[in-house]
Amino acid sequence: MRKLPLGALLTLGALLTTAAAHAQEAPATSAATPTAETGSALTAMLWLMGGLTALIIFVLLLMFGLLWQMRPLLRKIYEIEPIREQWYGRALGLLLGDAVGLTGRYREDVMAGHDYDGITEYDNDLPPWWKYGFYLTIVFGVIYFVHFHVTSGGQLSQAEYQQEMEQAALMAAQLGANDDPNKLTTYQPLSAPADLTAGKTIFTQNCAACHGQNGEGKVGPNLTDEYWLHGGEVNKVYHTVKFGVQGKGMVAWKGKLSSKQMLQVSSYILSIQGSKPANPKAPQGEKETPAKSVARL
Repeated sequence: MRKLPLGALLTLGALLTTAAAHAQEAPATSAATPTAETGSALTAMLWLMGGLTALIIFVLLLMFGLLWQMRPLLRKIYEIEPIREQWYGRALGLLLGDAVGLTGRYREDVMAGHDYDGITEYDNDLPPWWKYGFYLTIVFGVIYFVHFHVTSGGQLSQAEYQQEMEQAALMAAQLGANDDPNKLTTYQPLSAPADLTAGKTIFTQNCAACHGQNGEGKVGPNLTDEYWLHGGEVNKVYHTVKFGVQGKGMVAWKGKLSSKQMLQVSSYILSIQGSKPANPKAPQGEKETPAKSVARL
């Protein structure tokens, strides 16, 4: 049996001694301020953890070295039939390179005794990993049944769905009419020059990248013609601006613009209907009559 190098033992001893020294000195040298005390305690803990980790690695390497040196003896033990059939014998076989503990035994000389229309089979073991997995599913099934159907400790899918619907109903009840995406507002379009100027500024800063500087349309649709994808009435335009259009690139401006700002930009969009900008995008959506009550800048 091989002996460990003396240098390795001395190095490990030095690490453990240094860790102990730091742990003992920490209270004495770190009592000046709370910050210094915390730092010293953390340093001592790190040293201790490092020493313990080194010790664990050392012990594991030592055990592996011992087992490696004992392979001839372990093989003789493994050859004993009663031991080889036990679970610890199978584990020992895996250590020695015999995978029978995972694959099972293949018996090509023992028949199972079945004969179905001339079809016979060998009496081979099922793979242990398969059997243990099957046993695990049985245990899981029993725990699941007891948890969900006997003790009612968990919710079934129908009960969970009902609870989520109740929570959604409570959340919807807490929302105001202006925050419910299923309800339209009853605003009138703004016509004051100051509001339309503010709406134009908002449009230029946030909407022109997709709809063009003059609303002629780029990635987004043309906003100056008579065709609308989601409605051209001011409350429908406001709804589109506020909640966006999921999956079509129209972002929701709720939370980024105030209600007044969204109404201002919606009113400005209606004010540029029929302005006929250069290079307009082809019409998209349904044709609607332009709003007549919106002033123009």
